[in-house]
Amino acid sequence: MLKRDGSGVVTNSSCAATSGTWYSPYDGATWHAAADVDIDHMVPLAEAWRSGAWAWTTAQRQAYANDLGGPELWAVTDNVNQSKGDQDPTTWKPSLTSFWCTYSRAWIQVKYYYGLSVQSSEKTALTTMLGYC
Repeated sequence: MLKRDGSGVVTNSSCAATSGTWYSPYDGATWHAAADVDIDHMVPLAEAWRSGAWAWTTAQRQAYANDLGGPELWAVTDNVNQSKGDQDPTTWKPSLTSFWCTYSRAWIQVKYYYGLSVQSSEKTALTTMLGYC
């Protein structure tokens, strides 16, 4: 994930990122140390669980948690990811309003692809964010 979303990423013999540059679209920060970057689940694992993942098989949950092909995983500033926690767009939005369009579209794509439910308050928040497109 860090290699996919970074530039000039150097890894050690264990394939761990040792250096590179990462841009966090949530807050616009650029980082040069992998320790400053977290991997965020666009739709947090706990939110996915509340939205229907509780009914998935173990294999489906593992596929979701490690989905590198869709918009589910993002490299972002570590403390921003921690402040997001398991919140949905009703209670948490990226500080960069210029990213709201991309964020809401990715959120909707993940929910749709995985057949997860959307609450009415969540839909309202997403609709507001889509207004920035």
